[in-house]
Amino acid sequence: MTEVPAHDEAHGGGLGSRLNWLRAAVLGANDGVVSTAGLVVGVAGASDSRSALLTAGLAGLLAGSMSMAAGEYVSVSTQRDSEKAALAEERRELREQPEAELAELTALLARRGLSQDVAREAAVQLTERDALRAHARVELGIDPDDLTNPWHAAGASFLAFTVGALLPLLAIVLPPAAHRLWITVLSVLAALAFTGWWSARLGAAPPARAVLRNVGGGALAMAVTYAAGSLLGAAGV
Repeated sequence: MTEVPAHDEAHGGGLGSRLNWLRAAVLGANDGVVSTAGLVVGVAGASDSRSALLTAGLAGLLAGSMSMAAGEYVSVSTQRDSEKAALAEERRELREQPEAELAELTALLARRGLSQDVAREAAVQLTERDALRAHARVELGIDPDDLTNPWHAAGASFLAFTVGALLPLLAIVLPPAAHRLWITVLSVLAALAFTGWWSARLGAAPPARAVLRNVGGGALAMAVTYAAGSLLGAAGV
C-alpha cells in the first residue's frame, strides 16, 4: 500500500493573518531605517557634533515610532468598528430573515463549486452549528473570534519602527567622526537590501526588483538630506 507523504503545510485563516503581521513588521522596520537614516545623515551634512546627531536621531525615532503607532491604532480601530458593525447587521438579518439568510448562504456556497443540493445541505448544517459564524466567514470574510486588535497593531508598529531606527542612530553616533558617515550609509543600504529581499519573499515576488527599489529609495533619501544639510551648514544656518 502506498504511503501518503507527510504534509506539514499550515492551513487556516491564522496563516494569512500571521503573514500580514510579519509583512507589516518588516515594512515598519524599513520605514524606521529610511526615515531615521535620512534625518541623521542630513544633520551630519551640517554638523559633526555627536550630541546634535544623537538628539536628532532620538527625536526622529520617538516621533516616528509614536506616529506609526498612532496611525496604526486609528486605522485598525476603524477596521474593527467596521467588522463589528457588519457582524451586528448580520446578526439582525439572521434574527429577522432566517430563511432568506439560509438561501443566501446556499447561493454563496454554490458559487464556490458545490452542487445546489450539496450547497443547501452544507448551509443547513453550518446554520445549525453556528449561523453567525458561517455567514461571517463565508459572506463577510470575517472570523468573529479573531477580530483585528488595534493595540496589538500599534505595539507592533511602534516596536518595528524603533528596531529599524536604532540601526542608523547607533551607526551615526558610535563610530569616530571620520568614519561615521560611510559606516551609516553602508549599514543602512545593507539593512534595506535585507528588508527588500524579505518583503519580496513574504509576497512570493522576485526579490531583485524589490531590493533595488528599497536600496535606491534609501540611497536617494540620504543623498537628498545630506545635500540639504551640507548647504545649510555651509550657509551657517
